[in-house]
Amino acid sequence: MALVGLEELRAARQRIAGVAVRTPLVPAPWAGSGERRLWLKPENLQPTGAFKTRGAYNRLAALTEQERARGVVAQSSGNHAQAVAYAAGLLGIKAVIVMPDTSPAVKVDATRAFGAEVVVVAPEERDTLPVELAERHGYVWVPPYDDPYIIAGQGTVGLEIAEDAPAELDTVLVPVSGGGLISGTAAALKLTRPGVRVVGVEPELAADAQASLRAGERLSWPVADTYRTIADGLRTPSVGELPFQHLTAYVDDIVTVSEEEIRATVALLARRGRLVAEPSGAVAPAAYFHRSAEVGGQVVAAVVSGGNIDPALLSELLAV
Repeated sequence: MALVGLEELRAARQRIAGVAVRTPLVPAPWAGSGERRLWLKPENLQPTGAFKTRGAYNRLAALTEQERARGVVAQSSGNHAQAVAYAAGLLGIKAVIVMPDTSPAVKVDATRAFGAEVVVVAPEERDTLPVELAERHGYVWVPPYDDPYIIAGQGTVGLEIAEDAPAELDTVLVPVSGGGLISGTAAALKLTRPGVRVVGVEPELAADAQASLRAGERLSWPVADTYRTIADGLRTPSVGELPFQHLTAYVDDIVTVSEEEIRATVALLARRGRLVAEPSGAVAPAAYFHRSAEVGGQVVAAVVSGGNIDPALLSELLAV
C-alpha cells in the first residue's frame, strides 16, 4: 500500500474542517533552559479530548452511503472509541465499539455518552471480536491506525505544526502506539519541512515500535508486557503494517520514557502548562524534559495527544 502523500493530507484537512479543532501551537517559556525552547500541540482540546477525532471523522466521512447504512465497528482502549462514536453520531451512523476491560471508566462512559454501543471484553479479545461482529452483522471495520484515511486524518496535526511553528523548529516529538499519529504527522512534516527531525516516544514498558524500527521489521510484544504501562493509550503490542512503512520512511528515531517520568510530566503540564494530559498524552513532553540527550534539538514541538485522564488518577499524580 502506498504511503500517504500531501494530496491525501490536504483532502483530510478539508474533510475534517469544522469538526476537529485546529489546535494552537503553544509556547512553553516555563519549560526552557538556556537556548532550548519547547512548543506544545494540545490535542487534548479536541471535542473528544484527543487527536483521534481527526482520523475517525476522516475515515467515516469518506464512507459511501451504502457503507454508512451498514454501521461501523471499532476496537479501542478509549480515545479511538470516543472519536468513532462522536464521528458516527455526527454522521448518523450506528457504531459498535469493543473495549478491553482495562479501559479507564472515564473513557468507557464517554464512548457510551456519544451514542455508541460498547462491548467490554478481556484484552485478549479486543482484536478478534470486532472481526466476528463485522462478519456477523456486516459492519464496516474502522481500524484505529492501520488505514490510509486514519493516517491522513491524524497527519493534519503535522500540517498544522509545519504552518505554525517558528522557522527555527528542528525537532518534533510524537507519541507512538499503533502508529497512526506519528505516521501521518511525520509524512506531513517531511513533505513540507524536510529538515525537521521527527522523533517518536514510547513508554519503556511498551517499546515495541522502537524495537521494530531498530530491527528493520515489525516486532510484537506480549499484551501482558505492554499492559504494564500507565499510558493506557499506548499499549498496542505492535505498530500496524502501513504505519511501519511510514516509520521506516519518515521517522528519525524513537526514544522511551519511564513510568516515573510520565507521571511527573502529567503533573508538570497541569501545574505549569495549565494543560490536563492523560499519561499517553504526556509521553512526548516527558522526552523533552527527561531524555534531552537522546532527543537533541534546540527548538522542539511536542504533541500532547490527549487529556482523557481519570480524575482520581490526576488527583493522585498532582498530590506527589
